[in-house]
Amino acid sequence: MQMYSESDVDRACLEGRQITILGYGSQGRAHALNLKDSGHNVVIGARAGGGSFAKAGADGFVVKEPAAAVQGAAIVAILTPDTSQSALYASVVDNIDQGAALLFAHGFNIHFKQIEPRSDLDVVLIAPKGPGDLVRRQYEEGHGVPCLVAVAQDSTGNALKLALAYADGIGGARAGVIATTFAEETETDLFGEQAVLCGGATELIVAGYETLVNAGYQPEVAYYEVMHEMKLIVDLLHEGGIAKMHNFISETAAWGDLISGPRVIDEHARAKMQDVLTDIQDGTFAKRWIAENEAGQPEYKKLMQADLDHPIEKVGAKLRAQMDWLEN
Repeated sequence: MQMYSESDVDRACLEGRQITILGYGSQGRAHALNLKDSGHNVVIGARAGGGSFAKAGADGFVVKEPAAAVQGAAIVAILTPDTSQSALYASVVDNIDQGAALLFAHGFNIHFKQIEPRSDLDVVLIAPKGPGDLVRRQYEEGHGVPCLVAVAQDSTGNALKLALAYADGIGGARAGVIATTFAEETETDLFGEQAVLCGGATELIVAGYETLVNAGYQPEVAYYEVMHEMKLIVDLLHEGGIAKMHNFISETAAWGDLISGPRVIDEHARAKMQDVLTDIQDGTFAKRWIAENEAGQPEYKKLMQADLDHPIEKVGAKLRAQMDWLEN
């Protein structure tokens, strides 16, 4: 493993040079504010009349239409949703300077060839391992969120140097920047989301809730057991791994973990995880997602609505309304 820290950063390579951020959502706003606070010259690209245009202006940035914003930039960071990046790149590419760097926070569009960059451009990845609000909050507290760095195209010979300076500007070098590839970042990120963090976790929670309710237990008690308390366990795992979780739960809970966890996540579940990973690796998932967007997202909307209509959501909303400490 190659990990870079602040001592590996050449800050002078970006001194006085323009960084353009296209997209002012969760990651875009966090990156822009952190870079500005680090002393960099940041310009925001957003559609005139849109909420992002006004928000970036209110935050004190120079804001321009994307095609104008990229002019003169040493780095153009495309931080809009994956599904919009290909069209956005096509609309600005003719205005990007020769030898500039194209930067992404997720490798989807490069890895799956939805964007094929001009040959004179550096193409780099800086992927913080956390959402935008955490990237911003950690920076303000003097810390940083770890990042991954990759270079897909090094036309100038300075691609890695620029990427590390950008990572330093958003606070990532404080926590460490691990070298990877666009393929590894994209495939592991998609797998983590689908099999564990989002798809796996939510399906496990819903299945546990349904098992308890179908057995005659109160929905509210079931919600507390399988949804509400999930945060307590995840916080322990985040802070100190499996070892800390075992230290802070009862021996009864730990014994149940050791003998029953493998009954739920058995060889069948592991085989299904491998199927998910294979679909990501061979492009099946990407093709399906691209086709779904081109069709107007009919299946996405149907499945999303089914999730939102599940009884656990109604029970949860009622219970969370009593928890005035939560940010709703």
